[in-house]
Amino acid sequence: MEQRSQAESALGGAAYGMLFVLGLVMGVVGGFTQAAWHVGPVPSSAIGWLLALFVVCLGAGKLMGSRLGVSVTALGWLLVSMPFSVELSQGDLVISGNPAGYVYLYGGMAAVIMAFFLAPASTGGSWLLHGQQPRNPT
Repeated sequence: MEQRSQAESALGGAAYGMLFVLGLVMGVVGGFTQAAWHVGPVPSSAIGWLLALFVVCLGAGKLMGSRLGVSVTALGWLLVSMPFSVELSQGDLVISGNPAGYVYLYGGMAAVIMAFFLAPASTGGSWLLHGQQPRNPT
């Protein structure tokens, strides 16, 4: 088993923390703008956010060299998007039950799942840690 230094472990943890924050930011901005633009009946801004979420999650998985990059980014997005879809007692609602809201929520979950399965399984190395590959124990 490969031993990582404390600096490598801290750098990896910071990278995953930033991916989580990126997911949070995407959830906040996407939640408030998912119904902004329509082309006829098509919610084009919601579709744009789906594509952005898919690309960011897949990129995170490929750059970190594991599906954990996808999972951490998606978790940040989900932790914001799900509460935004719940109506408060005052009647406030960010992601409403209209076609744009449904496309954004359900399509977002589908995009995250597709990105998860298209991302590489854990390879032991990442671009962040200089592409180190695990040593074969012999």
